Amino acid sequence: MPLPLLRRPRGARAATALLTGALLLITAQPAPAGADSPAARSAPASAARSTAALSAPAAAAPSAVQVNQLGYLPDGPKRATVVSASTTTLPWQLRDADGQTAASGTTTVRGADAASGQSTHLVDFSPYQGTGSGYTLTVDGRTSHPFDIRADLYDGLRADAMSFFYQQRSGIPIEAALAGAAHARPAGHLGVAPNRGDTAVPCASGVCDYERDVRGGWYDAGDQGKYVVNGGLAVWQLVNSFERAKRAGHADGLGDSTLRVPERGNGIPDVLDEARWELEFLMRMQIPEGKSRAGMAFHKVHDAAWTGLPTRPEQDAEPRELHAASTAATLNLAAAAAQCARVYAPYDAAFAARCLDSARRAWAAARANPDVLAPASDSTGGGAYDDGQVGDEFYWAATELYATTGEAPYRDAVTSSPYHTASDVFTPRGFSWQDTGPLGRIVLATVRNGLPAADLARVRASVVSAADARLTTMSGQGYAVPLPSDGYVWGSNGQVANNGTVLAVAYELTEEQRYRAGALETLDYLLGRNALGQSYVTGYGERTSQNQHHRFWAHQYDASLPNPPAGSIAGGANSGLQDPVAQEKLPGCAPAACYVDDIGSYSTNEVAINWNAPLAWLAAFAAERG
Repeated sequence: MPLPLLRRPRGARAATALLTGALLLITAQPAPAGADSPAARSAPASAARSTAALSAPAAAAPSAVQVNQLGYLPDGPKRATVVSASTTTLPWQLRDADGQTAASGTTTVRGADAASGQSTHLVDFSPYQGTGSGYTLTVDGRTSHPFDIRADLYDGLRADAMSFFYQQRSGIPIEAALAGAAHARPAGHLGVAPNRGDTAVPCASGVCDYERDVRGGWYDAGDQGKYVVNGGLAVWQLVNSFERAKRAGHADGLGDSTLRVPERGNGIPDVLDEARWELEFLMRMQIPEGKSRAGMAFHKVHDAAWTGLPTRPEQDAEPRELHAASTAATLNLAAAAAQCARVYAPYDAAFAARCLDSARRAWAAARANPDVLAPASDSTGGGAYDDGQVGDEFYWAATELYATTGEAPYRDAVTSSPYHTASDVFTPRGFSWQDTGPLGRIVLATVRNGLPAADLARVRASVVSAADARLTTMSGQGYAVPLPSDGYVWGSNGQVANNGTVLAVAYELTEEQRYRAGALETLDYLLGRNALGQSYVTGYGERTSQNQHHRFWAHQYDASLPNPPAGSIAGGANSGLQDPVAQEKLPGCAPAACYVDDIGSYSTNEVAINWNAPLAWLAAFAAERG
């Protein structure tokens, strides 16, 4: 199938911002075709180092040693990228915290890297098996940021990346005991003045003549909208992370009382408690029986007009509106609810049954309304999240319903879908809310089902082949990123992380270490081994993102408000430069260097649930030991 356009994942944000002392209105810019648009931190002190606020883009150094600034696993790959124009190998030294040489060798010349515009060398110190904190790598007179080598390296990030979702919750107070005093806040959007929702939200003009209680769920990104198609993908990834960990014998890492959620101690794995907050919201978005298009899901709920930046959730005075149901949203609900029915059954049978009923009704409604598409023009006050092709959503939802029920009608919907046999379901840029066909393949490849042996083998081989393609992409680059050089679009870090999860699934299917190594090297990129030497994850690394685009985590604009909490990931390099700050500060940037840590740069520096979800997935995978 053709590569889908990754359009407007955030809907191109609009924000009000203080820039250079003046209050400027940053208006929403349409993305061109091809653009995607805590309590005490559990990370060890050596893993969460403070950094100075960054108000200007990092310059691409003519000579630098770029590493994973968090560190490396003792039994994992340990590679770094050196920026150097030298055409001959260079000596390198790995030094411990005392400055003693722990290992040494010579670089491998890689040459020109298309995405960064840099000349690069590779350092591979994977054979080193020592552990400790404060290691550095020196090459040609330049020394890297310090990093650790230890088995528990990702334990903190696993918890913090998951805590992001608790702190994005709508309709519940965020408690200081769980999020820390700086990030605590009252519940938002419960109809308490000045809020006007979300307990009785009317439809936008011409959509319906009634109100719905759509409280709860996660705020999607830096604004306070809630979108079913993005929520469906993000909640699926969190639940899938637990389901994969359970198959691997590591469910305890995400079990009860492992995360900072108010439900901890209830006998249910904490990650499922967090996911349930979103699942309950998704089911509230389903049109009730007796109404037109019953069983379908409203596409989104958000403010009638864009709110200014900053705006605390409980201080948002804008009216809220439900937007017309869509087939894509309905199928997202069907897929996520069907997965819920399977995974929650051992812990809460009643909730699982309610999920399955919702999934069945959504599937039937989507089949009855197969081409109700969200319009690209519906982008006032929130992102459009438009999608002109929903065959992939039908395939994904069918796979989940079949994996959960084993019923023939769902099996037939799976096997008759062109996405079931298409050779190009896994696109180079990776899956997204708009490209969900790969999720169906992953479900069938990993969840026990009744497909014939030959068909199942073909599906599994397609996942492994997709992982091989990502390894090939990584091997041809200076920074080993599972993303082609033309893939630095809106939300590129989410695409990178999604491709990393494909590598991890291939490892589950084959137990071949090269796939695990590829998934871990994906984290290397996100945590600092990149063209800017920038860790895109707050609180993790020596030079980390701090000023991500968010209406509450907005310290750059209002000193009384906090910076983002540890464990939130920035959208990442975006060669489209689709906001005024990026246009001002990044003209002429190489694709992989088109990023600025400024709160006004919503096209490179916003946060979003569908970017943090694969980060949390990968962190949980990387944290597993034994």
